[in-house]
Amino acid sequence: MVKAYLRYEPALTFGVIASPESNVCYDPSGRLLLAAALDRLAAWDLKRGLPSVSFAPSSSSPSLAVSCIASSPSAAVSSLIASGHADGSIRLWDAETGACEATLHGHRSAASALRFAPSGAVLASGSKDCDVILWDVVAQDGLFRLRGHRDQVTDLVFLDSGKKLVSCSKDKFIRVWDLETQHCLQIVGGHRSEIWSMDVDPSERFLVSGSADPEMRVFRIRQSVQEGEDWSKWDVLKLFGEILRQSKERVATVRFNRNGSLVACQVAGKTADIYRVLDESEAIRKAKRRMHRKKEKASAKSMIAKGNGTVIDPLPASDLQNPAVIVTDVFKLLQVLRASKKICSISFSPGSPPRGCLATLSLSLNNNTLETYSVDSEKVSKMYSIEMHGHRSDIRSVSLNSEDNLLMSTSHNAVKIWNPSTGDCLRTIESGYGLCSAFVGNRFALVGTKSGTLEIIDIASGSLTEVIEAHAGSIRSIVPIPDEDGTAGARGFVTGSADHDVKFWEYQQVQKSDNDSKQLTVTNMRTLKMTEDVLAVSISPLGKHIAVALLDCNVKVYHMDTLKHFLNLYGHKLPVLCMDISSDGALIVTGSADKNLKIWGMDFGDCHRSIFAHSDSVMDVKFVYRTHYIFSVGKDRTVKYWDADKFELLLTLEGHHAEVWCLTISSRGDFIVTGSHDRSIRRWDRTEEQLFIEEEKEKRLEETFEADLDNDNEYRYGQKDDAPEEGSVGVPGRKTKETVTSADAIMDALDTAEEELKRLNQHKQEEQNNGTAAKFQPNVIMQGQSPSDYVLNVVSSIRPNDLEQALLALPFSDALKLMSYLKEWSMVPSKVELVCRVCLVLLQTHHNQLTTTPAARSVLTELKDILYSRVKECKDTIGFNLAAMDHIKELLAMRSDAPFRDAKTKLMEIRQELSKRSDRPDGNEKSKKKKKKSSGES
Repeated sequence: MVKAYLRYEPALTFGVIASPESNVCYDPSGRLLLAAALDRLAAWDLKRGLPSVSFAPSSSSPSLAVSCIASSPSAAVSSLIASGHADGSIRLWDAETGACEATLHGHRSAASALRFAPSGAVLASGSKDCDVILWDVVAQDGLFRLRGHRDQVTDLVFLDSGKKLVSCSKDKFIRVWDLETQHCLQIVGGHRSEIWSMDVDPSERFLVSGSADPEMRVFRIRQSVQEGEDWSKWDVLKLFGEILRQSKERVATVRFNRNGSLVACQVAGKTADIYRVLDESEAIRKAKRRMHRKKEKASAKSMIAKGNGTVIDPLPASDLQNPAVIVTDVFKLLQVLRASKKICSISFSPGSPPRGCLATLSLSLNNNTLETYSVDSEKVSKMYSIEMHGHRSDIRSVSLNSEDNLLMSTSHNAVKIWNPSTGDCLRTIESGYGLCSAFVGNRFALVGTKSGTLEIIDIASGSLTEVIEAHAGSIRSIVPIPDEDGTAGARGFVTGSADHDVKFWEYQQVQKSDNDSKQLTVTNMRTLKMTEDVLAVSISPLGKHIAVALLDCNVKVYHMDTLKHFLNLYGHKLPVLCMDISSDGALIVTGSADKNLKIWGMDFGDCHRSIFAHSDSVMDVKFVYRTHYIFSVGKDRTVKYWDADKFELLLTLEGHHAEVWCLTISSRGDFIVTGSHDRSIRRWDRTEEQLFIEEEKEKRLEETFEADLDNDNEYRYGQKDDAPEEGSVGVPGRKTKETVTSADAIMDALDTAEEELKRLNQHKQEEQNNGTAAKFQPNVIMQGQSPSDYVLNVVSSIRPNDLEQALLALPFSDALKLMSYLKEWSMVPSKVELVCRVCLVLLQTHHNQLTTTPAARSVLTELKDILYSRVKECKDTIGFNLAAMDHIKELLAMRSDAPFRDAKTKLMEIRQELSKRSDRPDGNEKSKKKKKKSSGES
């Protein structure tokens, strides 16, 4: 009988506040800060310091790192958030519920820039594949692809109410695109290095771009054109000047605040320069002052020259009266923000700033922290900081207490206690660089550090009670000594260190006189001297044997009571980094830097099997309690589940984005917890779903095949269009597993419908010939639908983003069959748009064959007459509805004091005013005084 196992699936991820690879931005409401946490997003409430909404992908979707984020404008109809991922896909999220609305596939490599149009209905995305794609957010479909850049697209901005798009790239050029004609209007050069970011102020006066050059470039945007002149004949961007930057490091992000009075330039370091943007009147006054100073200097020079007998031409009077405004008259350095760590991204708050401040600036740091600063004319002061919910660096060890309700993780400067069920951080205790840890009951914990000290932590008070100089080298292992009944840690523990010592410790409790509380202390009872650095220590469940892994690639097993040598396990080619003994004491498994797992017998020390387990070093390995099942983690970012009796791989769990350093398993084996270099802690739960070894092998083969399928043939041996045609336009989508599946579904539906039609015709002929015939039995697969309706439902069920690529994959014979149904479908009012889209794609793809095929002529002739009239009817209906809505709007505007079109703006202003009054304690008293005063005057 085939043996069945229970599947483990990802359940919870916590410990990451902000990923350094992605930017941060505010949500459409302007109240919450969006930050990427590896493969998910979180909307943080800065005042409370807690995540308000979590945007997590489904467990079935692959774990793909978020590379960029954008939120729809506050004036948009729907509140959406877009996230770009490492595989080039773009996900659209509902900002209020956190649900994934759609997944858009178009880019062939990681998305690097996202920007919503002012209306919020169009999304522009740039990628490392050098392309820019425009997406229809409402229809969840690609519009077109813009090609022209020769390197990664780094930033995007919309101009002229979304009619034009500006893109910058690492190819040192800025391109201006006309979205109505879909061609490149202007190519702007001048930068001497890669352009990393740009932004435009809300009034569209200036565009500022930053690169690795010592200065930022400022462009004026042409906003008005004289009558009779074509926009394309004029440059959209004109160089205004250059601003010398304060830092020598490259620019990472350039952003304007909500009213355009400030612009921040964040560099790839610890600083961000904040500039004041003066309006036209202030800039003219500053230019006049500059010219006045210049005039004074010129007059002083002329007086000196007159004394020497020479003549200097005076400044023209026109320059003094109407001085030319230069870039330094408009942009003035206001403040330099200096953070404690390297800044990854910045974002201005779109909401109203606090009283007395010019703006609120939020930033993410590369140490897993979010900070918010208030900017005023005198200083930059920190307002909020979110850092409690994660470690500042990678996680080196995790351990569970005996009841599995507390989780401890260690890092380079802190120990954190978590609730493993919810992922909430309960305690944060400052410590040394913890490499290993263990619980002592539910009240105390032990941490072994890189410096060789042993730290004792009181969990209840969240304090470090004692630091013991235990070893001269780093402590690599802390293992509790089980009691005779198998209770772990009842008697003491063992530490292994790089100073060649294995030390045995016993617990002692000391009564403190100040608060009569008992504190834990430890005493060294025995020491086992080794010849090499100790890398790992493991003790058998009943405490009979102790295994010690050394730097010379050997594992030595000793008797616990006498410390006499029992076994020597050798065979690894590189040092053993981890090991564990099964609960019945029969097996010991060792994981090494040579990427192998070796399973040994504890009776004679014979190697049962050597398994090539990971594609990089094996960092930790554990047995599931009372089984011979093994979990192993490695530097290849995977968690693997093994059967040590059959020596078979059962399951591969993928989710971490960097090396996995450690793991721990619950006492019942119902969940495991892993810690990684990506600063995340992941919990994997055992489910009731069964898995079988043969099925998992087939799945792995299918995944390998599908991975090859993802690499399109034209890109398999290198990209063919390294130098794309200047300003060309392409198809937005790309071939994926979903599009191939959709094409197969259409072909199956066409074949099923064709067979059903043949059966119907055959039944009618029999009925005519015989007069009576048996009752027709329809195909069960079609669920009582007609052949035409069945094919229509299959085509309608395909996602709009995948439909075009699915139709491109159809052969000509199936395309001809599909076109024969379009006439009948066009009679359904709600499907006219779908029919037009299908017809257009098939005509563009198979034009030559359709024009030379006699059978297709009748179909095309009928469609020509029908589609025009049906589309005209739809346009008339839409026009009638728009006119009716305009009429209703006018009626409502006549009845109300405020225009209907400004209702949303007025509502937002009222809400902001109410929030300000609620924040001010004396707001209600002032309003009451105003009311009394107004009533008295009346």
